[in-house]
Amino acid sequence: MTTPMVQLLLLLNVGMFLLELANPGILAPFALWPIHGVSQEAAAQGAFSGRFHLWQLLSYGFLHGSLLHIALNMYALWLFGSRMERLWGARAFLLYYLVCVAGAGLTQLVWTALSGQYYPTIGASGGVFGLLLAFGLTFPDERLLLVFPPVVLKAKWFVLLYGGIELWAGITGTEAGVAHFAHLGGMLFGYLLIRHWRRHRPFL
Repeated sequence: MTTPMVQLLLLLNVGMFLLELANPGILAPFALWPIHGVSQEAAAQGAFSGRFHLWQLLSYGFLHGSLLHIALNMYALWLFGSRMERLWGARAFLLYYLVCVAGAGLTQLVWTALSGQYYPTIGASGGVFGLLLAFGLTFPDERLLLVFPPVVLKAKWFVLLYGGIELWAGITGTEAGVAHFAHLGGMLFGYLLIRHWRRHRPFL
């Protein structure tokens, strides 16, 4: 059963995706743009022109590049988010999710500045990876069935596996166009928030 806040996030993401299909220009103000702007070379290659604005640290997390992109993210949001919302409550869950989205965005801004990349970032993956981390820390021995390869792993190993893959892919530049360090940033900020909560909210 889908919990209220997860349901709201699902509706917002799907609604924004439909708006994107109707008006692709919505990417310009709401995608996460590098602080240093878009280079002439990137513009010549067909990159959208856009400028960084503070609200993009959250708004980019409600945009997606394809049907597969949003389908995978929304499935993970439903799968892991519903469990965490039942445990934490709607307000704490929403705070955690948005912190992960914003933290992933900040990490991506740092990475684009260091690497000189000029392309915008979109997708809920930063928030989703934060939820994956929370699930693994909270239910470490729960078994999860992977689709590919079709094997069963405990949640704690699933989190470590995904985190390791993202780190390796980010360092080696595998899967160009995927914001691997943003995913890791979502996990990092989620971990820091959970640590803070566990010190000040013992019921976690």
